[in-house]
Amino acid sequence: MLYDDSHTGSRLRRLARPWGMTDILVLGAGYTGMMAALGIARRSKTARVTLLNPSTRFTERLRQHQVAAGQELGNHQIPQLVEPAGVRFVKGWAAGIDTQRRRVVLSDGRDLPYDTLVYAIGSSTQAVNYAFTIDDPQLAAHLRDHPTGVLTVCGAGLTGIEAATEVAEAYPRMRVRLISRGEPGSMMGPKARAHLMRALDRLDIEVRTGVNVTKVLPDAIELDGSELVGTDGTLWTTGVRVAPLAAQAGITTDDTGRVVVDSTLRSVSHPEIYAIGDAAAIRQSYGVIHGTCQSGIPTAAHTAESIARQLRGKAPQPFRFGYLHQPVSLGRKDAVIQFTYADDTPRRWYLKGMAAIMYKEAVSSSPLTFYRSRMAIPARMTGLTGGRRNRLA
Repeated sequence: MLYDDSHTGSRLRRLARPWGMTDILVLGAGYTGMMAALGIARRSKTARVTLLNPSTRFTERLRQHQVAAGQELGNHQIPQLVEPAGVRFVKGWAAGIDTQRRRVVLSDGRDLPYDTLVYAIGSSTQAVNYAFTIDDPQLAAHLRDHPTGVLTVCGAGLTGIEAATEVAEAYPRMRVRLISRGEPGSMMGPKARAHLMRALDRLDIEVRTGVNVTKVLPDAIELDGSELVGTDGTLWTTGVRVAPLAAQAGITTDDTGRVVVDSTLRSVSHPEIYAIGDAAAIRQSYGVIHGTCQSGIPTAAHTAESIARQLRGKAPQPFRFGYLHQPVSLGRKDAVIQFTYADDTPRRWYLKGMAAIMYKEAVSSSPLTFYRSRMAIPARMTGLTGGRRNRLA
């Protein structure tokens, strides 16, 4: 059975499924879920695609550091983005997956059927007591209320770097501190990393490396050796949390909770389920892909093509992906782009300054451009395969 929903909280009405139609249910309307749902709907007239998400507003995760610094982003409504392609949007929380009956149970007691499920729930930063995460709506308000205070950013990965520089630029009287076990930009080549360090210095960001944060307190953080470092607010940007939904349903997952998939991105235990983006443990010749929008959107486009192939009676093809770049914003007035080999190790080439700003903006804007296209975006246009450095067995 299918349902009709006005996506405004009204009760779902049961509808008989038209003969010959296949139910495709996509869980999660982040970058990957949106790409998958739209890609399937635009490729097949026999697929009835439903997209489930807790909110009607599309979250631009690539720009969350801008939101934290107080910038207003566009209000992109998911129903308006997907309904022109024939995707039905349902607002709700997935509470469980019944793999025997092929239904997803919602937190309010409703359930949605599927013939094929696309698991695109994604991941988030591990929550820590007394610390904000980059997606916390209270972070921007806290910064506005403490424009001359101290913000301690824990973690010097890309999220931590972008957050620290964005806040330091937006609040020049605020003392911004970046604390990490490793060096900022350690994944970059020496020239790109040198530009990054100059930007941190220009923005008067205090950098402290080689330390471990053992505890976050309301007004301080505790380091190794019980050293206390005072702060007005702490932003935690390290560690990844994956939703337990798949593991609870008996779907095979790895030790982090990601769905273990085969070379075509289908669950090894439940082949009617595809897992994409951060929700999947995807192995390539160089190792398991780490979750980024750069790798997530190609998994979604590939899955859309695979499902369309299956609906035409053809077998899905193996997925291949190679990294291209590490784009990093350094506030609104600077950026650095490190180009990489397929395995994400740095090449010699990089961009900085205005060229990097324009490049990063193009990258951040591209998903919405894909979603608004009237045509199905070919998977080959969304990412690289990795070439000779990523030959699958």
